[in-house]
Amino acid sequence: MAVAIAKEKWTSKVNEMVLGAEPNVVKVGGESTLPFLFFEGDMPNRPVMALEVWDMEPTDWPDVLTAAFAGVLSDPAAWAQKCVEYGADLVCLRLVSAHPDNQNASPADCAKVARAVADAVNVPLIVIGCGVEEKDAEIMTAVGEALAGKVALLGCATPNNYKTITAACMVNGHSIIASSPLDINLAKQLNILITEMGLAANRIAIDPLVGALGYGIEYAYSIMERARIGALTGDKMLAMPVICFVGQEAWKSKEAKTTADETPEWGDLSRRAILWETMTATTFVQAGGSILVLRHPESVKQVLAHINKMMQK
Repeated sequence: MAVAIAKEKWTSKVNEMVLGAEPNVVKVGGESTLPFLFFEGDMPNRPVMALEVWDMEPTDWPDVLTAAFAGVLSDPAAWAQKCVEYGADLVCLRLVSAHPDNQNASPADCAKVARAVADAVNVPLIVIGCGVEEKDAEIMTAVGEALAGKVALLGCATPNNYKTITAACMVNGHSIIASSPLDINLAKQLNILITEMGLAANRIAIDPLVGALGYGIEYAYSIMERARIGALTGDKMLAMPVICFVGQEAWKSKEAKTTADETPEWGDLSRRAILWETMTATTFVQAGGSILVLRHPESVKQVLAHINKMMQK
């Protein structure tokens, strides 16, 4: 007896965002269905992955993570080149040195580093500030100008600094990351505020502030899925690609840092930590994540294998 597959009928789709300058562009979004359900709609672009680069050498990363970038951690441009060699679709530059508790680097210094990284690779760039909202607004003004023509993705914009960062994106032709804390209504409100300034909706990526496997992942999944359903049912202020900062969440979990000597029942740390990042990333791919920011190149390899398999129709 034949079984009829129930199919949803969606009325809209996710915006398609284009990052990078020709001929090295990356397209994300554009789906008219939930992830990988090709019998209900189209998914023209696969989820893409970025690897993180810091503008100062990390001091709290475990050896299993730093070993993959041995010799380049003090050189952001060389580090970015290594990320491309590992197969990253994009490079995500974190300007952590600008934080007052670190080096308190100036916006001009940050812009210089961003330009050097952009010139060193042929993939699009994501640039993230130091996490201090007021300082990030200053940083992105300088970075946006330095990267004019590169069509980068700048962030993170919040209700307290979105005006300055949005203006920097509009003037210099970049896209923006709109960050809100795991609340679909707050995400929608921030997108409304940004579009009211005149930035096109297809130049906004939603950062819902995700969690790692075992650390709130189910709540983040729910928020992302609701946003995707909202986009597919016609809510234009939720029809933005979602960016997931997986690496920063997965690698701060105790499962990714505790050695096998401390917890022998957990097994080898290197395998466990990479799997923690990989499982977190593949979960968010299924929830509708379009851009995944990872830290370990082996995670990129494993997540890509999963995505390629799921993209087979």
